Amino acid sequence: MDTLAVVIEKPQSLGLKRLPLTPPTEADVVVAIEWSGISTGTERLLWSGRMPPFPGLGYPLVPGYESVGRVIEAGAASGRAVGERVFVPGATCYGEVRGLFGGAAAKVVVPGARVVPLPEGMDETGTLFALAATAHHAVTLPGSALPDLIIGHGVLGRLVARVVVALGGRPVVWEKNPARCDGALGYEVVDPDADGRKDYTSICDVSGDAGLLDTLIARLAPQGEIVLAGFYEAPLSFTFPPAFMREARLRVAAQWKPADVAGILALLGDGRLSLAGLITHHARPEEADAAYRTAFGDPACLKMILDWRSAS
Repeated sequence: MDTLAVVIEKPQSLGLKRLPLTPPTEADVVVAIEWSGISTGTERLLWSGRMPPFPGLGYPLVPGYESVGRVIEAGAASGRAVGERVFVPGATCYGEVRGLFGGAAAKVVVPGARVVPLPEGMDETGTLFALAATAHHAVTLPGSALPDLIIGHGVLGRLVARVVVALGGRPVVWEKNPARCDGALGYEVVDPDADGRKDYTSICDVSGDAGLLDTLIARLAPQGEIVLAGFYEAPLSFTFPPAFMREARLRVAAQWKPADVAGILALLGDGRLSLAGLITHHARPEEADAAYRTAFGDPACLKMILDWRSAS
């Protein structure tokens, strides 16, 4: 069995290749991918060659951790059934080609325990599931308050803001790019230069900008907290005295956990959270090189989706 897959051969060199698939075990499922999303955070770093040392990093590799598809084979011990639509957070099933993160392919072999069953009515918006769960994880860390300031109004910033609103908060979002200031649902988007507040109790930064910490610390209330929910390619540093005066706290939000899956499904199920309006661009797999460049270079592109339904 083989598959078409997006392969990054080396930095800024990307194309489609046919790759052999690892034979499935009784614990695995084979998923025919319908849609996969392009991450403008970690995948941009893989594509550009700027990814800091990361487990499994090396080229060539198959990227992608935002895939949705149908189970077409299910092992007896997989816990899944043929025909289920599932979210696939990546796969490592391509022999000598690394799967980092491995979801951008027409078919994948993956443990059944790793996929997330999706509501039947959920279509390409299911590719946003990992980002939504990541947003949920960032704002529900034990002992943390819901953020009242969010940095960045890209797709992850919008999801963080929507999750906060769904949980009862009313955040402010900072965004300097006018092309990304629309689309607010229950929260306010402002230019940071027009915001004079210095009493935010919890700031969630999804910008990935390693040079922002001093600016954010200056906006904290005493004993306020900054949650780092982006992915940072450069070392982070800050000036100590202002942080000392505020008794500032810094936390790092890692990847989502099973509780975040349940949390997002609950918010979607009762209508408090919507994933609509966040997918702005579509492309076919054979257009992958141009699609990735658009996703990384066009500020109007919130989320680029590859449609694998005609691929095999």
